[in-house]
Amino acid sequence: MKTKLNFIDLFAGAGGLSEGFIRAGFTPIAHVEMNKDACDTLRTRTAFHYLKENERVDEYYKYLKGNISRDELWNKIPNHLINSVINKEISPKTLPEIFEKIDEELKGEEVDLVIGGPPCQAYSVAGRARKNMEDDPRNHLYKHYVEFLKRYKPKMFVFENVPGILSANNGEYLEKIFNAVKKQGYHLEKQVLNAKNFNVLQDRKRVIIIGWRKDLKLQYPKFEDKEVQFEVLKHLFSDLPKLKSGQGEWNVSKYAKKTNAYLNATGIRNGIDFTTQHVARYNNENDLEIYRIAVEKWIKDNKRLNYGELPERLIKHSNTKTFSNRFQVVNHKGISHTVVAHICADGHYYIHPDIDQNRSITVREAARIQSFPDDYFFESSRTAAFKQIGNAVPVLMAEGIANKIKEML
Repeated sequence: MKTKLNFIDLFAGAGGLSEGFIRAGFTPIAHVEMNKDACDTLRTRTAFHYLKENERVDEYYKYLKGNISRDELWNKIPNHLINSVINKEISPKTLPEIFEKIDEELKGEEVDLVIGGPPCQAYSVAGRARKNMEDDPRNHLYKHYVEFLKRYKPKMFVFENVPGILSANNGEYLEKIFNAVKKQGYHLEKQVLNAKNFNVLQDRKRVIIIGWRKDLKLQYPKFEDKEVQFEVLKHLFSDLPKLKSGQGEWNVSKYAKKTNAYLNATGIRNGIDFTTQHVARYNNENDLEIYRIAVEKWIKDNKRLNYGELPERLIKHSNTKTFSNRFQVVNHKGISHTVVAHICADGHYYIHPDIDQNRSITVREAARIQSFPDDYFFESSRTAAFKQIGNAVPVLMAEGIANKIKEML
């Protein structure tokens, strides 16, 4: 008899959505993701969960400390779990192979839930400005998502995307998604939810579509609007070692201070005496001077820096009219603005609010803004890690949604 609800994660990214569902007690059957770095992150996290469940988590910490290689870590867990992370682009050509691998994992079991959201850049306002909507194949990935509903007939599904999907092609794409899903025998509803209402220290709005089979008498869960009681600098960043531009450690960073109520309540600090990937980008003197001006303006005057108003010697871009807010300080007193994948290109939009440190935020700080626990390791490189973090669903938001769905099922 089945004791745990299970799920398939599509377009899984680095696993923020999945991590939330695992924390709520769900079991992953498979993750499907086209990006190799994100798949490596998912495999490493799969190793963590397996070793923790089998009271061997110290073997995972050896990897974080650099004492064993990644291959050695992965070899410590059953091979089928590593293979349950499917590094494939979802397309009509790859669907039969993906289905075959998932079926192997399922061993005849039913699927309770399908979660995930197709890459959202195509629905974003910036994405639309760059590309014709009809010509962008990413706008049609929902059709592949529907193929999983058709094959596995899960009790429920969660489809996550950016608010831009509501207005894409005057709402036509959303209508197409709804019609395609209804044809497979599902009721569905949408809401715009904000991560800050799930104890995430970030203002991040997402469209969350939840569907359920018509034979189940369910409805869209009710989520409360909770006021965040904590602050980025005082609670989220306070215990991490202070760094200057270009400093930090990819592996072990010992905490500089004791934990606090927020870090404990959220599970971001989770029992070990170190974290990883607390490493800052190197910035040139020109950028560092701009950072100082931006932080002073924000801390003293509560005003954002306008790029066009900088001293002429510091302005290196000819365009001073658009993206005049290209240098932005993370709000020290409240919650952060939205972390997006562009953080992998430069850190100018995520300047640390402590003027003495004078740098952009580290990989670990970005991960904390997205509410990833401190033992979560993002594979490959700093750039790849930032991209994965920027594209992720905040873990606490995912957990909040998962808990409601668990109650319903």
